[in-house]
Amino acid sequence: MPKVFIIILNWNGWQDTMECLESLNNISYDNFEVLLIDNASKEKITILDSRFPRLKITQIFNDLNLGYAGGNNQGIKMALERGADYVLLLNNDTIVESDFLTQLIAAAENNKEAGIFGSKIYFYDSRLARLAEAPAKRATSDKLIWSAGGKITKNFTRGELIGYCQNDEGQHDQIKEADYISGTCLLAKKEIVEKIGSISEDYFLYYEDADWCLRARWAGYRCLFVPKSIIYHKVSKSTGEFSFPYIYYHSRNGLIFGSRFGLKPAIYIISLWIFFKQLIKLIIGYKKDWARPVMKGVLDFWRGKIGKLEGYY
Repeated sequence: MPKVFIIILNWNGWQDTMECLESLNNISYDNFEVLLIDNASKEKITILDSRFPRLKITQIFNDLNLGYAGGNNQGIKMALERGADYVLLLNNDTIVESDFLTQLIAAAENNKEAGIFGSKIYFYDSRLARLAEAPAKRATSDKLIWSAGGKITKNFTRGELIGYCQNDEGQHDQIKEADYISGTCLLAKKEIVEKIGSISEDYFLYYEDADWCLRARWAGYRCLFVPKSIIYHKVSKSTGEFSFPYIYYHSRNGLIFGSRFGLKPAIYIISLWIFFKQLIKLIIGYKKDWARPVMKGVLDFWRGKIGKLEGYY
């Protein structure tokens, strides 16, 4: 069995992290370790081995919030130093099916030309709804997809989740190539890191997964969606879906991503259109709470600002 290191970041989300670890404690794959990295949470909790007897957990407590990329790079470096064959980036606000890692490794070992692999991801709440139903009905219950891989728009300014909010009716049941794999659950071969380097820390949060995957593809590796590997996602628990930082990072980082992989002059023209469209919204009082972080994101893109949004964690 190849050696896998599962890297989990925690930022003030210990309840979710504990539930994630509980699900990992029951997986069918044996040769793995967990690197649990705390990004300067208010509360520090030491995980007791007795609670998760199957898990070999190493904890790291950071004094600063290094962001998604910084925290995961810290874990990736440690994993490779300890002899990892694969690293798995896993959000703490997920729970996993017992064979999710077995399925990912099987796909990875059978597809030598591919380097990055991702699970089928359902909305966590839809799982709760199904478990509450009578057992006879569960087989025909709708499963609400969060991601079945990812695609990048032609102008390289957006990453879009395939299958988002679709009921799973078997339309995403085949292994297939994707433009990128969401960092919610991303398995990478060690040779990826050795060839293309670590995750870009310029984004701080969001789009670094698409950046890493595109660099891997340009280096000759495929990214594969593995539908038999299944997890459940609570969705943006750290930033809050559609909060100011959530909108800001998506707005700014999409433009940063586009300027790096697309046509830079075209990206600046697009950014002008985005800015003035939001300015009009602000003037007429339409979706002002959305317009402000978008405009801030565009302005910071023009200023060349990367990394963390000041004033937020």
